[in-house]
Amino acid sequence: MEEEDPLRFGAEFGPKRTGNSTGVSLSTFKTLVWVSNLGGLLLVVIGLELMMVQAKFYMALFCIVAGVAIALFPSNYEIVGMEGIEIDSGEKTVLEDPKE
Repeated sequence: MEEEDPLRFGAEFGPKRTGNSTGVSLSTFKTLVWVSNLGGLLLVVIGLELMMVQAKFYMALFCIVAGVAIALFPSNYEIVGMEGIEIDSGEKTVLEDPKE
């Protein structure tokens, strides 16, 4: 019986992309980063407002932690085309050890 990678929601997430996942384009990744950073910043500001002005410490702590988590979320995306880039510098690589 052949073992297959499970198909899951958001298959482009994670450290390893499977054959079924497609990843996201660079422009989509940039958009996700901007939106999540602004959303995370807004939650941190709301958390600071709750902490300083309204003295609701636990709700403020929750907002700040959620803001940081949302701001870090896009780092889990894989960008299409970034894994197979080979740079040809024009120099030949010697595979043998020159000390021999």
